[in-house]
Amino acid sequence: MPVINFGYGDLCGLIGRSIPQDVLADRLPMIGADMHDVEDGVDAMSVEFFPDRPDLFSVEGVARAMRAFLDVSPGLPPYAVEDTGIVVDLDPRTASVRPYCLCAVVRGIEMTEELLKSMMELQEKLHITIGRKRSKLAIGIHDLAKVRAPFRYTLSEPHGTRFVPLAKTEAMDLAEILVRHEKGVAYAGLLGSFEEYPVILDADGEVLSFPPVINGALTAVTTGTRDLFIDVTGTDRKAVKGALDIVTTALAERGGTIGAVRMTGAEECMSPDLSPVERRISAAACLEFTGIRSGDRRTVTDALERMGMDAEADPDDPDAVVARYGAYRLDIMHDVDIYEDVAIGHGFERFGGDYSVVQTPGRLSADTVFAESLKDVMIGSGFTEVTTLTLSNEEEEFGISGLPEVDTVRILNPITEEHTCLRPYLMPSLMRILRHNRHRDLPQRIFEVGYVVRDGRNELRLCALATASKTSFTESKSLAESVMREMSAGYTVSPCDHPVFIPGRGAFINVDGERIGFFGEVSPQTVTAFGITHPVTVFEIDLGPMTARRSGSVF
Repeated sequence: MPVINFGYGDLCGLIGRSIPQDVLADRLPMIGADMHDVEDGVDAMSVEFFPDRPDLFSVEGVARAMRAFLDVSPGLPPYAVEDTGIVVDLDPRTASVRPYCLCAVVRGIEMTEELLKSMMELQEKLHITIGRKRSKLAIGIHDLAKVRAPFRYTLSEPHGTRFVPLAKTEAMDLAEILVRHEKGVAYAGLLGSFEEYPVILDADGEVLSFPPVINGALTAVTTGTRDLFIDVTGTDRKAVKGALDIVTTALAERGGTIGAVRMTGAEECMSPDLSPVERRISAAACLEFTGIRSGDRRTVTDALERMGMDAEADPDDPDAVVARYGAYRLDIMHDVDIYEDVAIGHGFERFGGDYSVVQTPGRLSADTVFAESLKDVMIGSGFTEVTTLTLSNEEEEFGISGLPEVDTVRILNPITEEHTCLRPYLMPSLMRILRHNRHRDLPQRIFEVGYVVRDGRNELRLCALATASKTSFTESKSLAESVMREMSAGYTVSPCDHPVFIPGRGAFINVDGERIGFFGEVSPQTVTAFGITHPVTVFEIDLGPMTARRSGSVF
């Protein structure tokens, strides 16, 4: 979780009142924080916040929250936005690379060392969390006095634009930055194989930023900076807007005046838009959900005001409360998020009551008891238990294995080719184990009792593989019959013609007319495709019918 470092004196200055340090240490955890390194008489403080509150990732955001929470200034803080007349033109071609760009101006800042450090930390924490290491959004903060409006967000060829990147003294083109600058090397992968890269330019063609990689040295912010130009680019407009709102309001907490710019071209809007968000909730539902035993609409509105919101009872509805919260509150998506704020604002220390003395001991589920018993059977049969990943890939599940293709849960954006779906069989996972251990002594007998995923549901299965210099259909049949006998299951056997088996050496296991499994001698084609050098036998069954949880699945 993000850790925010700041000075006690700086925090009190932003709150507008001197709060005893022990009071802050006691109350800060009540809004969802964990205190770090707090000592009486020591100015330095560290607070760790939950990642769902990015608006608290700076001392400015913490001060805003504590002003309301400590009743210094409850309610929604106002942020005036002035029209600067500045225009930022958005090139429609950027839609194919990094489609969203929103900007803002903040004037009249006294850029102290404390503020400079705070903004750098906020920028990086937003990059790492909601920015997903800059893949989702990247933030640029610039000295507005060094450049001239209007600005352009456009694309450039890799060798078509040169500028001096931040922390360097030598001009480089975009392609050079990606291989020579440390930030370029770190984030080059985000630009993939694009033929053109995004840049933000001023009226004279000076480079402000090469998002999401690096800003230009020309607009570097120093303690002499008074007016700021802020850009946020990314692939998710909601995240881009939220990050811009968080940064601009944090700067406004330092006395800056927020200025709006006109975005034109690919998108027409005024940015930033800090209009409060309004949500109506049921006071009765909120009180019931939170467990506040004695309360009314006033209880709800007071609690929300202590969480930095404006809240009022709807005069036309005896149960409704209208809450208005800042655009920087990215964590609020549903009514339950408002309920959570009511619980926090009401005070966790006010909840409680008599504790129940009823003992509620836990116990293993029926599936687990059954699985553990089955493991004992397999171990007694000379097999070694293994546990494999639920993630697999279609090629090994259906292609080289010879198993019939079934409905599979596929991963939308897989990181590797080996993990593209959730496994519908156990056998391929165990075949990989044998492949990785082919240099070990024979025979090798392994089994797994684990879950596969079919039709979006978990199925508990047993699979056992054996490999040796000589192994046969008879051995797999003997194992299958032994396991079925131990489970006291009535079953029949029928021929199986799946390509996974040598013709005539595979069989289905049927219970109550449903196919629940198979066993047999794996074909040489499948064995060699998995990189195994000796014969393999397999036995796999669906344990669902055995636990009376559901009907058998079709193999």
